[in-house]
Amino acid sequence: MAAAQGQRSDGAGEMESTEGKVAESAPLPFRAAVEALRGARLRPEIEIDPTRPPQRLAPHAYALEAAVVEEDEDLADGRLVLLHDPAGHDAWKGTFRLVTLVRAELEAEMAADPLLPEVCWSWLTGALQGRGLACGEPSGTVTRASSHYFGGLSERAPASQIEIRASWTPREGIDGVPDTAAHLAAWCDLLSQVAGLPPANQGQGQGDGSVVSLPQRRGPQSQ
Repeated sequence: MAAAQGQRSDGAGEMESTEGKVAESAPLPFRAAVEALRGARLRPEIEIDPTRPPQRLAPHAYALEAAVVEEDEDLADGRLVLLHDPAGHDAWKGTFRLVTLVRAELEAEMAADPLLPEVCWSWLTGALQGRGLACGEPSGTVTRASSHYFGGLSERAPASQIEIRASWTPREGIDGVPDTAAHLAAWCDLLSQVAGLPPANQGQGQGDGSVVSLPQRRGPQSQ
């Protein structure tokens, strides 16, 4: 992944590139929402790039992939997709929808916690609320997976992974455009928390002692 560390999530030439391409004929609200994503400033541990969006989910789509990297080690990764249907969507109850995937490896003790799925879901809703964002029709799943190795792979230690899949409808402004930059920032808050990083404002006298992150650990391995 080409880094855009701690800076803007944009890149020159994205309009013409295969990944991150937005047609000039796309509706103005969608183009404005994408530009806000590109202009967002993120914490330095976040590396983010445009990626090919899924097809057929909506007339217009834009996707970003991100990783939390510290000392050249991936602690968590994920994808955020912005969907737009100018005609509206009954299930969304709006014209925009955000869809996300976040995943990270877990320590064995954390993976065994029966309340982990509920806690992870509360991190998502808490990240949105912490940015003062209103959203509608939230839905999603939290999945724990464990891998045990045998035969030629038996020397590998068992591994566990958490995966959060979710979607929600962002509230649109009077111009019909949601604050996608703030939603991206909230999503990065979730990604950082799953990665085990402290809140970005910790050490500035603004940290929230009630926020609990996963212990830092080695990140997801390439498949």
